[in-house]
Amino acid sequence: MASDMSYRVRQRISRLGQRMSGLQINFSPLKEPLGFIKILQWVASIFSFATCGGFKGKTELIVSCLNQNHTIEAAFAYPFKLNEVPFNAGVDSLCNVTWKKYFLVGDFSSSAQFYVTFAVFVFLYCIAALLLYIGYMNLYRDSRKIPFIDFLITLIATFLWLVSTSAWAKALTDIKTTTGESLISQLDPCKTSAKCFFSSVTSMGSLNVSVIFGFLNMILWGGNAWFVYKETSLHGQSNVSTHGAGTVASPTGM
Repeated sequence: MASDMSYRVRQRISRLGQRMSGLQINFSPLKEPLGFIKILQWVASIFSFATCGGFKGKTELIVSCLNQNHTIEAAFAYPFKLNEVPFNAGVDSLCNVTWKKYFLVGDFSSSAQFYVTFAVFVFLYCIAALLLYIGYMNLYRDSRKIPFIDFLITLIATFLWLVSTSAWAKALTDIKTTTGESLISQLDPCKTSAKCFFSSVTSMGSLNVSVIFGFLNMILWGGNAWFVYKETSLHGQSNVSTHGAGTVASPTGM
């Protein structure tokens, strides 16, 4: 029994090795929608995780006491754990307040990390898919399972782009609120011993771009689902059933 199992396993490995050894470099699939859109998805995923994961910024307040104005700042970056970002006044104490004891409000790391991590996985999958299209397109089209798996991954990726981008867009809105003018109302020293005025916050244009590319990725993956579906056996079966349904039997005696 064990010998039969091992023999079957060796046979399957041998068949897989024979198929994988049939490397045929062919760039023509990149001219087709299946491959061309995959390149667009690959590029868009790079912009998605780069614009979000590479962000660094700061928000600044002006603190007034003893007829003097002082600037304090809080520097924040990806993954946007703002509740761990302290204020820095440049001195140990300012206006009788130790500003390092006070932090920004909110932890948005879950949405940001989910978005960036998923974009990186998509980036890696696009590389693997492009290598498959270029080198093993014959294996791809001769197999029933590989196109179907590709189709399922495309549908799942479309849904996850919608979920991750929507969550990240909501988190970005909260980050803008937390680091903006409403920040003053969140600091206890600004309500008592010091007068605080909002000064500035780093432009979050790149983060806005990350949201745009997230929804663009969703559109690309959703649109590509049709072209991947055409490579599956499901499309062939639907064509056969459609042609069969349109066939009219000849009258008896004709």
